[in-house]
Amino acid sequence: FFFGFPNMLYKLRVAASRSAAFQSAAFSTSKALNKRYEIACLPGDGIGIEVMDATKIVLDKLKFDANLEHGDIGWKIWCNEGDPFPQRTIDLCKRTDCALFAAITSKPKDEAARELKPELHGKGFVYSSPIVGMRQLFDLHTNMRPCKAYQGNPLNVKEDIDLVIFRENTEGLYAGVEYYPLEDELRSTMTKFNKKMAKFDSVSPEDIAITARIITRRGCERIIRSAFEFAKKDGRKTVTVVEKPNVLRETSGLFLRIAREIAKEYPDIETRETNIDAQCMFLVRQPEDFGVMVTSNLFGDILSDLSAQLIGGLGFAPSANFGDNYAVFEPTHGSAPPLAGKGIANPTAMILTAQMMLDHLGEKEMALKLERAVADVLAEGKVQCQDMGGTASTMDMAKAIAAKL
Repeated sequence: FFFGFPNMLYKLRVAASRSAAFQSAAFSTSKALNKRYEIACLPGDGIGIEVMDATKIVLDKLKFDANLEHGDIGWKIWCNEGDPFPQRTIDLCKRTDCALFAAITSKPKDEAARELKPELHGKGFVYSSPIVGMRQLFDLHTNMRPCKAYQGNPLNVKEDIDLVIFRENTEGLYAGVEYYPLEDELRSTMTKFNKKMAKFDSVSPEDIAITARIITRRGCERIIRSAFEFAKKDGRKTVTVVEKPNVLRETSGLFLRIAREIAKEYPDIETRETNIDAQCMFLVRQPEDFGVMVTSNLFGDILSDLSAQLIGGLGFAPSANFGDNYAVFEPTHGSAPPLAGKGIANPTAMILTAQMMLDHLGEKEMALKLERAVADVLAEGKVQCQDMGGTASTMDMAKAIAAKL
């Protein structure tokens, strides 16, 4: 259901007149060139470490010829160094074919500052999410989050769910343009250009915070075209554009206008338009009616979590972050601190994430085998993790999937 999407991205890059050097590099990961892959292996925090270990069992059974080089990232690195995504890990990513990332713990700015080791206090370190930073640093503009109900999963809300969310990954409310406290110069400038700001004049600088929602034509075009191209290639009949233009008139309005422009290039695909709040309701009621959805950053984050719950929860939801020069593969779930170290986390999302990575690298046969193995284990129902009502451990599930290979 998501095979071939990375190759489609490459065709988009060609159409966009990317450099010949990059076009060559984009295809250089094919195993036909007998290349051993270099993968940045980023377990991160909490259950990330356990599900990454489980995934390695499956990749080993597939005889995936790669060097998975460990990279430091996440909460422990932040607490000890004041940087959750250190330069050495950035350098690792730059010299590898792609990254396989598991999960990180993130906390609010003030709480993060308190948890730094004592000698780092008061030295100006400010926490920011390393995965958000990674997406922006490598311009990983397309976040693809498939949600498929595999037969036999007792947690499926319905059995015929097979949808894919395309989430713009570098802009919107996650762009990181925030202001606190609100300086007088910025306040006066905002009031000059929008009189509605005047109603906040009496609010002190320390009692108001602003986060900018930044939507650009380029960002919209990339994510919307990716969604339509995938729908065309995968035989999907509809693309649903999910925004809130009746309230967020400028930002969602721009997104919707560009979507309508691009939709004209795909007359065989039905384009639907829904508001984010209504779309959440529609998904709960009739998720099988939707194939491809495309939206901005925050809305995509919300929709993908909701959609994941319809197919059993975050333990079954993989994702990929695609840029023009790099890709990072990560499950939708977080580090789940309450489950960490217990060996009970469901590794299926992480394993399906590795399957997306294999497909991206051109290992189509391996990718197909791996998805079939996951589907077979779920259909049999003999091995089920605790979230599914069973007793299997993280490694039990991984070994069961590996046995099918």
